[in-house]
Amino acid sequence: MKQIIYRLGKVLLVLLPVAAALAATIYFVTHKPGPSQKQTKEAVQTLRVIPAPVVDLVPRAEGYGIAEPVQVWEAVAEVRGRVTATHPNLQPGKLIKKDSLLIHIDPTEYRLTKARLEATVAETRAKITELGQNEANTRQIIAIEEQSLVLSQKMLERKQQVVARNAVSQDAVDREEKSFLTQKQALEQRKNTLALIPSQRKALHAALDLHQAGLKQTQIDLEKTQIHAPFDCRLADVSIEPGQFVGAGQALFKAHGIAATQINARFRMETLRNLLGERTRGLLQPGLETDIFTQVFADITAVVTLQNTDWSVTWEARIDRLRESMAAGTREIQVIAVVDRPYEDAIPGERPPLMPGMFCHVALTAPARPGQVVLPRTAVHDSSVFLVGLDNRLEKKPVTVDFAQSEFVVIASGLSGNEKVVVSDPAFAINGMKVRPVIDDDLLQRLKQLAQAKGITP
Repeated sequence: MKQIIYRLGKVLLVLLPVAAALAATIYFVTHKPGPSQKQTKEAVQTLRVIPAPVVDLVPRAEGYGIAEPVQVWEAVAEVRGRVTATHPNLQPGKLIKKDSLLIHIDPTEYRLTKARLEATVAETRAKITELGQNEANTRQIIAIEEQSLVLSQKMLERKQQVVARNAVSQDAVDREEKSFLTQKQALEQRKNTLALIPSQRKALHAALDLHQAGLKQTQIDLEKTQIHAPFDCRLADVSIEPGQFVGAGQALFKAHGIAATQINARFRMETLRNLLGERTRGLLQPGLETDIFTQVFADITAVVTLQNTDWSVTWEARIDRLRESMAAGTREIQVIAVVDRPYEDAIPGERPPLMPGMFCHVALTAPARPGQVVLPRTAVHDSSVFLVGLDNRLEKKPVTVDFAQSEFVVIASGLSGNEKVVVSDPAFAINGMKVRPVIDDDLLQRLKQLAQAKGITP
C-alpha cells in the first residue's frame, strides 16, 4: 500500500508542473490583446476650379483671307502708234496720282486725219449752201418761165384764130406752136430740177453727218493718244517703254486702286450665325440681296489684322457683301470686308499699308449680350460639368451649350453663374468624392478677356 502511494506521489510531482504550465499557457493565449488597428483617411484630389463667370459676351467670328484691290485698271492701247513719252514713275510699285499723264502715243497720224475731215466737212457745208442758192434761183427762173409760157400760149391762140382768114401762114402758126412746146418743156425741166433738190440736200446732209462723225471719232482717237490715270493707284505689271510701237488692243500695264482694299475672308456658317440674333439667323445664306444683307449685318463690325512675328497692324473695315456661293471643298461662306484708305496711316518700317496679296485675319464682332455664362471648352464633358459643392464634394451637373467661340463655350442652361466649375481633367471622377479646389485666376481672367474680346490678337 505504501509502495502504491509512493508511486502515485511521484506521478503527481511530474504531472502537476505540466498541468500548471498548460493552464498558464491557455490563460495567456485566451487573454492576449488583439492587434492594434489604425484609422484610415479619405483620399483628396487637388483640382483647378473657377467660379463660372457671368459676362457681357461679345459674339465674335474669325476668318482669314487674302487682300485684293477693289479697283483694278488694266491699261490697253486703244489706238496704234509709237510711244513718244512715258511718266517718270511708270515702274512697278510706284504710286501714281489721279489724272497723271502716263503714256503719250504719237498723234501725228490722227491730227492729219482730223485736218482732212475738217476740210471735207467745210466742203460739204459749202455744197449745201450752194444747193440752197441754186434752189432759190431755180424758183425765180420757174416763175419767169411760167409768165413767158402764158404769153407764148396767148400768141399761139391768136395766130390760130387768124390763120383761117389767111392773115398769117400755117408755117408761122407751126413755128409759134413749136416755140410754145419748147418753152413748156424747159419749164418742166426746171420743175424737175427743183424737185430733186430736197433729195440732194438730204444726201449732202447725210454726207456731212458722216464726215462729222468721222471727225468726232478722230478727235476721240486723238485724245486716246494720251493715257491718264483714272484714279489714285499703284502700278503692278508694266510692259511698255518709250519709242515702242503699240497696236490697238495691246496690254500696257496694270494698276491697283489705293482708295480701298478688300479681303475675301472665309467663315464657317455656324460661326457667322452665332453673331446674329435669333430672328436674323435664318436669313444668312450666300449671295444675300442688298437690302437683306444690310438688315442682317447692320450691327456687325469688322477689324482686319496683319500679324507678323515682331508686330501686328490693324485696320477698321466694313462688311461690304457676301459672295454668291460657298467655298468649294470647305463649304465656308465668303465675306467681303473692305478697308478704306489702306495707305493713309502707313509708316515706312513700322506700319505697312494693306497691299494686295497680304494674308490677313478678319474679326467680326456683334453687340454685347449681357448676362452670359461662359466656360472653357475643356470644362464641358459630354454635355456635363463637374462642380465643387458643399464640403468640397464633387458633383456632376448637366448643362446645355448655346454655341462655342474661340477657347470657350456659352452655356444656355444648367448654370446661373459663380458655381465652382472644375477646369482641370480629374484622373477619376466620382460623385461625392472629396477634392481640394484651387482657384485658377489666370484662366479666369483670360476667359473674361476672350468673352469680352478685349486685347485679343489672332
